[in-house]
Amino acid sequence: MGKKDRIAVIGKNGKGKTTLLNLLANELPPTGGEVRLHSNTKIAYFGQTNINRLRPDKTALQEIMDAHPDHAQGESRAICGLMMFEGDNALKKVSVLSGGERSRVLLGKLLVSPANLLMLDEPTNHLDMESIDSLIEAIDAFEGAVIIVTHSELILEAVATRLIVYDNDAISIFEGTYLDFLERVGWSDEGGVRVKKGKKQDADRNVNGKDTKKMRTGIVSEKSRVLSALRKKIAALEEEITKLEYDVEQDNRRLLEASVKGEALNIKKLSQAVRDNKARIEARFDELQTATSEHDSKAKEFDQQLNELTQISERK
Repeated sequence: MGKKDRIAVIGKNGKGKTTLLNLLANELPPTGGEVRLHSNTKIAYFGQTNINRLRPDKTALQEIMDAHPDHAQGESRAICGLMMFEGDNALKKVSVLSGGERSRVLLGKLLVSPANLLMLDEPTNHLDMESIDSLIEAIDAFEGAVIIVTHSELILEAVATRLIVYDNDAISIFEGTYLDFLERVGWSDEGGVRVKKGKKQDADRNVNGKDTKKMRTGIVSEKSRVLSALRKKIAALEEEITKLEYDVEQDNRRLLEASVKGEALNIKKLSQAVRDNKARIEARFDELQTATSEHDSKAKEFDQQLNELTQISERK
């Protein structure tokens, strides 16, 4: 398996796809033989019931910070934004979140964990279209390899570069994308989803499907790049403002002490420091407002492009 492999496990329900992931993740012991992983493999596993492992009394941000190796608030805030928990929404407690929102929190935890293999079992359950787009962005940004079990053709077409296929009581490896698989091999009748294309009009649809996939992947990648940069900028500004506000609070305390002692030079120095830092805070708030507005505007632009592409795809 390569460092940036995106392997999709596909097939009908009940064939053993989830069992495969559970075996690889050491969630289930093998009945025979053994599972061998490289000594440097660090797994992050999204199982269909793992959302129940979240702490109801913690916020979305706290859960993600707990998983971060450095407990970094700025980076965790950025991941919250990627998972659609922007601003005060990151401070919502798990107990009030819906199933889809909890799934996004768990995905965020996995993305900040020090893992190099991400395993996802039906991660689109409970997710709406916007959340699925965010998931595609997150998978695209993940630095390690990904193994995903999914029936979502949107995910398969946007993500998969190799396939493990469960079909007709057999398991096979396919080197290529999902659209390549449909063109070259296709499902047997048992697959019950789509079969190999034969007619010219179906081949044309596949070409159009490839074009749509490339366009969608391009938009999602650009959205991830642009919005991630803006979220990092916003997080850095928020941290700087917090630090400056703390400095002002400390200087005000020292100023009060200097005033009681009648230390004229210290009073002058501290007063100037407070004024300078307040000016910096005001400037940073202006930058924060500009960056936030730009983020929201860009997000709407990308979402509009994706919606238009979806409408075009549905008309074909």
